[in-house]
Amino acid sequence: MTHLLNAGIARLLFGLLTTVGIAAPAMADNDRRAQPLPLLPKYQQECAACHIAYPPELLPAASWQRLMANLPRHFGTDASLDPATAKQIASWLASHAGTDRRATATPPDDRITRSSWFLRQHDEVPAATWKLPAVKSAANCIACHTQSDQGDFNERHVRIPR
Repeated sequence: MTHLLNAGIARLLFGLLTTVGIAAPAMADNDRRAQPLPLLPKYQQECAACHIAYPPELLPAASWQRLMANLPRHFGTDASLDPATAKQIASWLASHAGTDRRATATPPDDRITRSSWFLRQHDEVPAATWKLPAVKSAANCIACHTQSDQGDFNERHVRIPR
């Protein structure tokens, strides 16, 4: 009974605070996090030419800096960009890099797929799945996360190829 009374009081208090505008910023922050960050058009154009344009919050700023500084040797591919484009993308990535607990630890080789949170999220995926012709590797998010090219990795949009 006390639990129900406390929950009712909390809802009433939240409603009052929202009405006077005190709780609105917290709600707005939650709404923003629910919406994928709109991608910088140049980032989308250049990076999505080879793979999905990964959401910048998946890596810390230091990882993005190293990746952008090593584009001629980008995981075995020359992904060089003209200096102005590289600077624009690097600046955008740094300003939107991950800061939450998911991105605090730098993953080995700055690979999103080797980060501890990625490994935890995908621990139930059998090794054989990564080798399927439609998947090829853990870096091919769109193979299973059908909305990942739009920044949506929600599990309700996951379809494992056969």
